[in-house]
Amino acid sequence: MESQVRGGTRWKRFAVVMVPSVAATAAIGVALAQGALAASFSVSGQSFKVTADRLDGTGFSQYGAVDQGYTLKGEKAAHPVAVSAFKSATIKNLCQSVVTPDIPLIGSVSLTLKAGGGEKPVEAENLYIDIEDLQADATFRNIDIGVAAKDADKGPGIKKGDTTNPNGFAQQADTATLTGVKQTAWATTAGTFKLSGLKMSLSKGVKECY
Repeated sequence: MESQVRGGTRWKRFAVVMVPSVAATAAIGVALAQGALAASFSVSGQSFKVTADRLDGTGFSQYGAVDQGYTLKGEKAAHPVAVSAFKSATIKNLCQSVVTPDIPLIGSVSLTLKAGGGEKPVEAENLYIDIEDLQADATFRNIDIGVAAKDADKGPGIKKGDTTNPNGFAQQADTATLTGVKQTAWATTAGTFKLSGLKMSLSKGVKECY
C-alpha cells in the first residue's frame, strides 16, 4: 500500500523527518564529515530549523513523546514532539540552523550547517528526530496506522530514555520519501551519521534555513 501526504502538518497529525540539531562543534562536524560516527545532538532550551531537498528512509516508525529539558534561563521545560525514527536514511541538500539570542555585546548569533549538497547525500543509521512542526510532500509505502508504539517493529523501536506511552498511538511504514522538507525540531539521535561536504558557519544576526 502507498500513501501520499502533501502540504504542512503539525506533530499531532503526523510529522516525519530527520537531521541532527546544530549543537555540533566544528571538531565533531569534521569527524562526521570524514566517517561514520555515533551522534546525539540537542540545543538546550532551543528548537532548530531544518530544510532538505529530499529524504529517503527505510524502516520508518513514529510515536508521540515529551522532551524534558531546560530553558536558556535554567527553568525546567517540557515539549511535546513526534519522534520519527528510521533504520537508515539518506538526505540531499541538508541545511540546519539555530539562533542564539541576546549574547552580551553581540546580540543574536546564527549557526548554520550544510551538507549533502553534492553527489553524495548525508547518510544516517538508527536515526531519531524529535519534531515539533513539519512541512513536506511525503510518500509512505506499506504503511500501518494506529499500532501501539511498542508494537511498531518496522523501525528501530522506541528510543531508550524517551518519555512516551508504549501503548500509545504510533504508525510505521517500510519506506518513507519526503521532498521539499521544512521542519522545526528539538533533538536528534543517530547510531551513525555521515555528513558529506560539510560546511559550518557562524554569523551575527538572525539567519535561518527558512
